[in-house]
Amino acid sequence: MRCNTRIPSGCAISGLMSESGERIDGSVIIKSIALMHDRSNGLGGGFAAYSIYPRRSDKYAFHMMFDDAPAKERFEEYLKEHFIIDKDEIIPTRPGGDITDPPLLWRYFLDIEEKKMEFVSDREYVVKKVMEINSNIDGAFVSSSGKNMGAFKGVGYPEDIGNFFKLDEYKGYIWTSHGRFPTNTPGWWGGAHPFSLLDWSIVHNGEISSYGINKRYLEMFGYNLALKTDTEVVAYLFDLLVRRHQLPIELAVKALSAPFWKNIDRMDPQTREVMEAIRMVYGGGLLNGPFSIILGHSRGMVGLNDRIKLRPMTCARKDDMLYMASEESAIREIQPDLDTVWSPKAGEAIIGTLNGEVE
Repeated sequence: MRCNTRIPSGCAISGLMSESGERIDGSVIIKSIALMHDRSNGLGGGFAAYSIYPRRSDKYAFHMMFDDAPAKERFEEYLKEHFIIDKDEIIPTRPGGDITDPPLLWRYFLDIEEKKMEFVSDREYVVKKVMEINSNIDGAFVSSSGKNMGAFKGVGYPEDIGNFFKLDEYKGYIWTSHGRFPTNTPGWWGGAHPFSLLDWSIVHNGEISSYGINKRYLEMFGYNLALKTDTEVVAYLFDLLVRRHQLPIELAVKALSAPFWKNIDRMDPQTREVMEAIRMVYGGGLLNGPFSIILGHSRGMVGLNDRIKLRPMTCARKDDMLYMASEESAIREIQPDLDTVWSPKAGEAIIGTLNGEVE
């Protein structure tokens, strides 16, 4: 039975990863997120998947949403000036279900001319172009822009979104998913989770109450935040800290969900010195508010709670598989026989890392 009661602490997140790189079809993650149906309300659902384009793994895959055909034409004119189009095609969808009024959904596999990267790396070039597209091309929105990965999202319940995008026909070694209950932001196709930039993708349960501070901090580094949601800052902060500032993931999560000063004061001198520096340098990136998030990237998956643990997260392992979800039941729905199950402590990051090559 469908629940229409508003649950302010709702939202559902789920993620799975094969650390050995085994590729799994999308029906598994759909089954997991569908179990938490009543945490959502049909205003947003989505998935991120990694290693789904092995034949074009060296191309940037832009998943696009367009309000109408003229917006698509404007975007393609822009694209011809800044990229080499290896292939473009409609994103396959399956009719039926409760998904209505989708935008035009298209994907482009792109290369970059060497001469355009004279002063910047290819990844920095892509970031700048994504910001320009989302801010300046009316009616066009980049939902994902990484290599060999993609975000599939929209307005609807997540299981309906997964069926709509035919995710059972894709295989990936990391899948993350989200059933959205908007807290302070509108329900629209581009505003559904995950939020993605390059190969970073974020699904999030809760609220980033530090959004204003985080937004101003990111704008100092050239990021444009135009997606009408608090969660957007998390994807960009990981890009800034890990890609641009080259912090290890372990330190980046400490910056975003830093220990309280009173806890830092109790640390051994060497650790205290590091954490004091992290808090002072990256204070503008500190995330406040109730949240649990799952980060996907090309080499792994990270789960992170807020510093007080105001939103739930359960983790589990079975052989080489790492699972994360808002509820243990969502994990046991797809793997009832688990080796270990635990709830991470407040502010504790759970980090999964690819230990081989993707099959």
